[in-house]
Amino acid sequence: MKNQKLAYIYALIAVFFWSTVASAFKLSLEYFTPLELVLYAVLTSILTLFLILVYQNKLGLIAKHFKKNFFMILFLGLLNPFLEYIVLFEAYDILPVQEAQTINYTWALMLTYLSIPLLGHKIHLTDFIAGLICYFGVLIIATKGSPLSLDFTNGYGVFLALLTTVFWSLYWIFNTKVKVDPTVGIFCNFLISLPFILVYLAFTEGFRMPQIEGLFGAAYVGLFEMSITFLFWLKAMNYTNSTTKIANLIFIAPFLSLVLIYFIVKEEILLSTITGLVLIIVGLLIQQSGAIKDKVKKRKVNA
Repeated sequence: MKNQKLAYIYALIAVFFWSTVASAFKLSLEYFTPLELVLYAVLTSILTLFLILVYQNKLGLIAKHFKKNFFMILFLGLLNPFLEYIVLFEAYDILPVQEAQTINYTWALMLTYLSIPLLGHKIHLTDFIAGLICYFGVLIIATKGSPLSLDFTNGYGVFLALLTTVFWSLYWIFNTKVKVDPTVGIFCNFLISLPFILVYLAFTEGFRMPQIEGLFGAAYVGLFEMSITFLFWLKAMNYTNSTTKIANLIFIAPFLSLVLIYFIVKEEILLSTITGLVLIIVGLLIQQSGAIKDKVKKRKVNA
């Protein structure tokens, strides 16, 4: 049953929590290495999703999904959370949090570009224009307002932040090939990635006793970045009578996140970051408008 008011409530709850996670990443990385943060956040997420599946009486679907789609689950689990979050947290560890989170918002554009060779989608002029605007915004952020100088304050960190958009986009593209309950799918992907995270940590950094402050941060990330918030968003999409109205609310998140970064992380927000973010959002809106027009044309052709 559609209920637009409920859809807005669920969507705004999801947007709020997503706005807080960038600050949570940075604060948690004061106590953990990026790999340790991945481990404890994933453990929290697995436990949370398991309890949700118990409540929903869907545990029986787990074995069926593994039996039917084992190799795809393995592939998706290696993409996310294994590669995606290790690289993402490394970027947050290296870069100012405002830069890492803002650059990461270009994943929606990367998703469009990778859908061209992998899903056979056509590229439009709006996609090209959106790319120029978005990545010029990234350039402004990466050079702290001096894009023509090409003097990157931390080129490696910017590379990692952009690389996460590739992993995230690949994850969602290949995720479309698997027909499964979303909660079951995420749980299985996270569960199968856990042994790889443990082995990688054992052979690179080794294990150490975690600090309680770090565990609270990791638990927050596991709850509100990797599991519960996604379910709020799904609820919003199920209740809405217009996915566009709900999808556009996501653009509130990066601006609210900058406010929280300023007050919680105590990081001065640079004009170059705001300028770059505005350009990225403008680019994404242009890209989105092109996609909407394309859907309208297809409907007219099929009518």
